[in-house]
Amino acid sequence: MTSQPFLIPAILILLFSIPLVLGVVPRNRVYGIRTCKTLSDDSIWYRANRFGGWALIISCLFYLLLSGLVPYHRQDNFSVWTVHFLGFLVSLAAGIIITLLYCRKL
Repeated sequence: MTSQPFLIPAILILLFSIPLVLGVVPRNRVYGIRTCKTLSDDSIWYRANRFGGWALIISCLFYLLLSGLVPYHRQDNFSVWTVHFLGFLVSLAAGIIITLLYCRKL
């Protein structure tokens, strides 16, 4: 499993999402969901980041599940790597898009 091409980025994103879910990251311009609306109010900041943290955790868990179901070995062909790339990219993009849509509703 450690030879999966996007394992380390998925785990790092998952780990960096945990403080967002726990609500321990104060408003800032570096870390978290940063939009004009979230930076203007603490309650919106924490709600948006809690939601976004969960969305990123779920997207990373989806990739980890995919990497367990479709293992990649260095001698495999390009198509297996492409499945991993798309699985990582699409799930991450979906988490970000869903979070941005949620932020618009706040």
